[in-house]
Amino acid sequence: MEYIDLPALGNFAAYFGTGLLFLLIFKYIIIAITPYDEWKLIKEEKNIAAAVALGGSIIGFSIAISGVLQNAVNYYDFTIWAVVALATQVISIKIVRFIFMPKFVQRIEQNEVGAAVVAASMYIAVGLLNAGAMTY
Repeated sequence: MEYIDLPALGNFAAYFGTGLLFLLIFKYIIIAITPYDEWKLIKEEKNIAAAVALGGSIIGFSIAISGVLQNAVNYYDFTIWAVVALATQVISIKIVRFIFMPKFVQRIEQNEVGAAVVAASMYIAVGLLNAGAMTY
């Protein structure tokens, strides 16, 4: 008969729960630094571009957190590198918006899905780079 490894289950819960917490913190930071009201655009105006851009940033950060989870040597190491991943992802998103897409805000508000797909792709690519850099 198989048994459940309770310490491993506890570790899973701690890492997963903390990863989820970092994901929520990231989402709130991104919404706070976005110069338009994403929830209003998404929920009230049915703006697909805003949803795609927000979704891409969340997926990108999830990829970065996955890299942190795979390489952390302990819980403390995980939390420190998760903060680094969060800061890196937020700063990179600001850079992408400012340098690569200077008219990003107007294009999202006008529901230009093409601009959102490019932005989401960049955010996901940044997440992949972020995750790849988390190896040591």
